[in-house]
Amino acid sequence: MDVLMPQLGETVAEGKITKWFKSAGEAVKPGDNLFEIETDKVSMEVPSTITGVLAEIRVPAGDVAPVGAIVAVIADGSGAQPSQSAAPTTAPAAKPAAAPMAAAAQPMPAVQHTGPIKLDPFFEVRTPDRNFGPARLSGGVTVTPLARRLAAESGIELSRISGSGPHGRIVAHDVETAPRPARTPFAARAEGPSADEVKALFAPDAYEEVPLDGMRRTIAARLTQAIQTIPHFYLTADVEIDRLIKLREEANLGAPKDKDGGTAFKLSLNDFIIRALALALQRVPAANAAWAGDRILRFKHADIGVAVALDGGLITPIVRSAETKSVSAISAEMKDLSVRARDKKLKPADYQGGSAAISNLGMYGVREFSAIINPPHATILAVGAARRQAVEMPDGGVAFASVLAVTLSCDHRVLDGAVGAELLAAFKAFVEMPVTMLV
Repeated sequence: MDVLMPQLGETVAEGKITKWFKSAGEAVKPGDNLFEIETDKVSMEVPSTITGVLAEIRVPAGDVAPVGAIVAVIADGSGAQPSQSAAPTTAPAAKPAAAPMAAAAQPMPAVQHTGPIKLDPFFEVRTPDRNFGPARLSGGVTVTPLARRLAAESGIELSRISGSGPHGRIVAHDVETAPRPARTPFAARAEGPSADEVKALFAPDAYEEVPLDGMRRTIAARLTQAIQTIPHFYLTADVEIDRLIKLREEANLGAPKDKDGGTAFKLSLNDFIIRALALALQRVPAANAAWAGDRILRFKHADIGVAVALDGGLITPIVRSAETKSVSAISAEMKDLSVRARDKKLKPADYQGGSAAISNLGMYGVREFSAIINPPHATILAVGAARRQAVEMPDGGVAFASVLAVTLSCDHRVLDGAVGAELLAAFKAFVEMPVTMLV
């Protein structure tokens, strides 16, 4: 049985094997971990589903393989040699019946294609007449999502590339090594200067080169696409949080004790902000939406993504149906998601989708900023640091208050200015009167 590199999410094109738990020749049974893989977002252990012997390891630890590639072979333990699907075999002349099987074991040549290719949003390739999956190549060719993005960024036509991946699939390496089209002045401005052009501006000993890992490459591609294709507009408001600070302190002081003698929870301001945005999206349902090409999707629940900083990047795990959860439940969930995010143990369901997002840089002393929308979301709320400032009171007097600057980035295809303003006003009302979040 061939062991394939699994698909860990719709946009994941390849994985890196970081560890093998079994060696060639060892017996395996269902549930035994075979290897650990790491993508740009998650790390995961892959178990065996059958009983047998790990006959061959084709992708060693430390190497990267595309989704669907054969990384190992498990034999049935009978002593029979597994078929070598990576090398041609010839059936003996005395056994003509074996010829079809031998032919099937031969590798498929790189697919040559000249017609236009219409791509699925995720993995499969669509030709004008029918849809072919990764293993069905008559009339079509598969392209990994990473290869597709790299080709789009470089202006390379996929129809001019022959795939070197399994079954002729076009992988990132094929695009990276393909001839680049001539750079027109306009294209050069759109792409930005090349690595050689940038390096030429500096002395060779003035810098060190840091290769892009999978996470940084993904962040660069997604945010470049977002800022180029989403018409952003920004709304900023000052929110007084003295009542919220007091409520948080009282809630933490009154938190019940757990079995170890510690407190059952410790709420942060960010936990209240998550709930406030979720409730605001329910109050302004037109803002709880996403752009979907030829239509707008309006969501029933508020699934809030929260940006978590990682070494070399960030990820946005999602609190699902946040409007239905207490602040303490949101707090516990965010602690779990943050730990698993930093350990790269999130599953695709933990970070895919969502209806809005929050980016909080207040803990770094940032007073105010605007964030780039993370597709498919239509909004992202940027939260700065609280500061003490003088404010006018209702009776005309002046007092000092704790004020938080928040900026809402909006997708103008989904929200008009008035709808964005309504959402920000609803959020401000919940934060400034926090008891309304608890009823």
